[in-house]
Amino acid sequence: MLACAALLLAACGGTRNPEAEKTAETRTEVRYGEEIALVQVPPKGGLTIDEALRNRRSWREYNPGALSLEELSGIVWAAAGENRPEEGRLTAPSALALYPVRLYVFFAEGVYRYDAEAHRLVRVLEGDRRRLSGAQPFVYSAPLNLVYVADRAVYEGRSIPAEQVRYLCGQDAAGCAENVNLYAAGHGLRSITRGSAPAGELLEALGLDPERYFLALAQTVGR
Repeated sequence: MLACAALLLAACGGTRNPEAEKTAETRTEVRYGEEIALVQVPPKGGLTIDEALRNRRSWREYNPGALSLEELSGIVWAAAGENRPEEGRLTAPSALALYPVRLYVFFAEGVYRYDAEAHRLVRVLEGDRRRLSGAQPFVYSAPLNLVYVADRAVYEGRSIPAEQVRYLCGQDAAGCAENVNLYAAGHGLRSITRGSAPAGELLEALGLDPERYFLALAQTVGR
């Protein structure tokens, strides 16, 4: 009898589950001002790491619809956010803990630099500059493109050959990008890591000295 009653309740929708309501997805619209204040990423969310690994793949088709503030916050935090603020350590590993990678975020509305310490995005360029962030057609309409720029200056005084510096920066950027790939796969999003972009035009538009900075990697994220 009790089993039948339980089945009837389930069929009719049952009683309210406050815990389930708490975990309902929040979708806040992104406001593209001089700064974008990001929201804190919950300590638990998405699929398990094993499920995310099974889901991970590279996508080349994207819906142009904008991501939510919650999704955006999680993506940039996964790429280069602080996970041990008291130590100044980030989510992705870095050789010698020097963190040479700078994250730039490209929207149709403008280009922003990620400030990990404040967990915010700071606008550096207005307008749609997505063509600077890649060379493939899907990049130009995808809602979010990430560009990982490496700063050679963090290695000054360490007697590391220039070719080794470039290799180390590439390793660091790859760690950031794979964090994003797993975050996307675990939260129902699509992503792809890319190596092609008009690097010279990109650095010039961002006002970065090519003798000091170089394009390490790029990435597209969306649905």
